[in-house]
Amino acid sequence: YQAMLSAAHELPEGSLVFLSDRQELYVRLRGGFRRVLVSCGAGGAPRPGLHCPPCPSSPVVPSWQLHLVALNSPLSGGMRGIRGADFQCFQQARQVGLAGTFRAFLSSRLQDLYSIVRRADRVAVPIVNSVLFSNWEALFTGSGAPLRAGARILSFDGRDVLRDAGWPQKSVWHGSDAKGRRLPESYCETWRTEERAVTGQASSLASGKLLEQAASSCQHAFIVLCIENSFMTAAKK
Repeated sequence: YQAMLSAAHELPEGSLVFLSDRQELYVRLRGGFRRVLVSCGAGGAPRPGLHCPPCPSSPVVPSWQLHLVALNSPLSGGMRGIRGADFQCFQQARQVGLAGTFRAFLSSRLQDLYSIVRRADRVAVPIVNSVLFSNWEALFTGSGAPLRAGARILSFDGRDVLRDAGWPQKSVWHGSDAKGRRLPESYCETWRTEERAVTGQASSLASGKLLEQAASSCQHAFIVLCIENSFMTAAKK
């Protein structure tokens, strides 16, 4: 999937992309990709004029990973609250055919960043865009979540936020301490204000870290990340 996103700008609208590891088909649209749902008829019989191989009796073995993807544009601290940010993650994920549940990579009044991913998926499942971290817990050791050398973070529409001019300020909002715990004095009043005098905790990606500790004015428009909060099998999708 990451390869598909990175090639988005090279593909004309209407292009079809088949992901062999997931056995899924996507079509290139103006705003990204949309998954094409293909199913056999009753009993596996193909419709006239349509070749349809027998439907598999068992699900395809899934690729165990959680996606960390950026929203398609930077946002100030006024995101209409955590629900507003979560909704943008949900909406943009659906637009490109991602069926998992995506939540904003943010702490807020009733939410620690660390708690967003389901407990069962925090240790064994890698965090990917390109491979960024071996698992969710690796982000919260207190070291600031250093990124792997050469790591890329793509947006839902396939742009690399570290290099694309659409994100002139290469910082990411998170509102957390280095352990992923909420910082009530530094999350832009629960992500509802862009006032200059109010601050939100952010990290400059120039530091090579995702959880660097820097209190920044909420007027700034920074990168907002979305994390798939639980691994989904092909059957669940």
